[in-house]
Amino acid sequence: MKNILLKIARASILEEFEGKKLINKEELIKEYPFLSEERATFVTLKIDGNLRGCIGSILPRMSLIDDVIYNAKQAAFADPRFIPLTPEEYEKIKLEVSILTIPEKLEYEDEKDLKRKIRPKVDGVILSLADKQATFLPSVWDELPIFELFFGHLCMKAGMNGDCIKYHPLIYTYQAEIIEE
Repeated sequence: MKNILLKIARASILEEFEGKKLINKEELIKEYPFLSEERATFVTLKIDGNLRGCIGSILPRMSLIDDVIYNAKQAAFADPRFIPLTPEEYEKIKLEVSILTIPEKLEYEDEKDLKRKIRPKVDGVILSLADKQATFLPSVWDELPIFELFFGHLCMKAGMNGDCIKYHPLIYTYQAEIIEE
C-alpha cells in the first residue's frame, strides 16, 4: 500500500519532464485515505547506489501526498549539491521515500551520555547549535556507522567543526519508515 508513495514521487518528477499533470490527488486520496494525513517526508534519488538528490521536511507541514510531490521535485531539480536531473538520468534513478516521526528532544549530559542514548540505524538526528542546523536520516548510519564519524559529518554538514558535540548542541531524534524501489 505504501508503494503508492514511490509511484507518486516518480510521477511528480516525470510531470516536470512532460510538462503536464500526471497525478490526480483527489482520486488517490479517495483510494488511499492515509495520503491526506499531515506527515513529514524525505525523498532520496540514487543512481547506481550513489546519491543523486535528497530533500525533505523535518516537521509535518502539509498532506503526505503534497509533501512527497514537493520533495520529489525538489530532490530531482533543486538539491543544491547537484545539477537538475536529466531525462536520461530519470530512467536510471532508484527512489526512496522516508516517512518521519515527529522529532523529540534528546536530553544528554555529555558526549559519552549522548553516545549511550543514540540508537544507530534507528534514530535520525537533528543537530542544532546557535543558528546552524543539520540532519541525517537513520539510513546514514549505513554509510557512517561509527558514532564519532556520524556526528563529525553531521557537525560539518551544519557548517561547523567536526567536533561541535563538545559545545553541547541541541539534539533531536526521529525515526523513519523507508519505502524503496
